[in-house]
Amino acid sequence: MPGRDSFLHMLRRHGLMQKPRRSRSTTNSNHRFHKWKNLIKGFIPTHPNELWVSDITYIDLDSGFCYLHLVTDAYSKKIVGWCLAESLATVYTLKALRMAISQAGSSDLSGLIHHSDRGVQYCCDLYVEELQKHNILISMTEDYKPTDNAIAERVNGIIKNESIYQRKKRFATIKEAREHIGRFIDFYNNRRPHMSLGYQTPEAVHRQSGEQKRMWKTKIYTKNEVRL
Repeated sequence: MPGRDSFLHMLRRHGLMQKPRRSRSTTNSNHRFHKWKNLIKGFIPTHPNELWVSDITYIDLDSGFCYLHLVTDAYSKKIVGWCLAESLATVYTLKALRMAISQAGSSDLSGLIHHSDRGVQYCCDLYVEELQKHNILISMTEDYKPTDNAIAERVNGIIKNESIYQRKKRFATIKEAREHIGRFIDFYNNRRPHMSLGYQTPEAVHRQSGEQKRMWKTKIYTKNEVRL
């Protein structure tokens, strides 16, 4: 009986290992633009449109990639702005932001914090000017860690794990991907309950205020479990 390493070596030698999923970076923080401070350490929103988190993730196509630009309300977990596009260009990130601003119902969003990574799309003059035009405060991660923008990363994971990775094949075109993801975002916002929202939907919580009742409990470990 071969050991694990010998077994894996044998699989590689015969070309039987599954190819790793293609990856693609969506964050370029090596740029000349100002990088803003993190304003949300320990911050817990208590009503909608108090904290938005933004991110970009890639989606596989038969012929390459496309990019999903997202803005999520941190209180309700509702996706308030999105755009699926051929590239990482700022114009598409702005399109998602403007969708979010439009649904907020006011041009003056004083008191709202926009949080993102330090990617060039979020730091560039056009994006910053749009935020400042609506009196939105700007916050950014200090280091590249998933926990620095955890809600945005969580939404990315839900979309990919529940909507995309369940498919047997990649999207043939960006049009097909856009239609599929658009339907899933509608389902996510209006019909998918969240444990972190007390089994309510993001759309329902987006009309509320106050602390949300979470449905999980912090596990208390025994001494024996800690030793294990």
